[in-house]
Amino acid sequence: MTTHGPVLPIWSCGGCGAPWPCRTRRQELRAEFADVPMSLALYMGAQFVRAAEDLTWAPAGTLHRRFLGWTR
Repeated sequence: MTTHGPVLPIWSCGGCGAPWPCRTRRQELRAEFADVPMSLALYMGAQFVRAAEDLTWAPAGTLHRRFLGWTR
């Protein structure tokens, strides 16, 4: 179990305070979804939608890079 989960509705990391997903959580997610990268993309896409609803002031492109840009 990770301590690097999102603190809602501000979407910061509960473990380190960085914007979620932080570097540590990204590494954990890559490992968890190593055999199913499309599932990682779908999961992060869902998180992107949830975050966009909470962070209405944040530019969509910034949120897209934060939640999906690293999943390639």
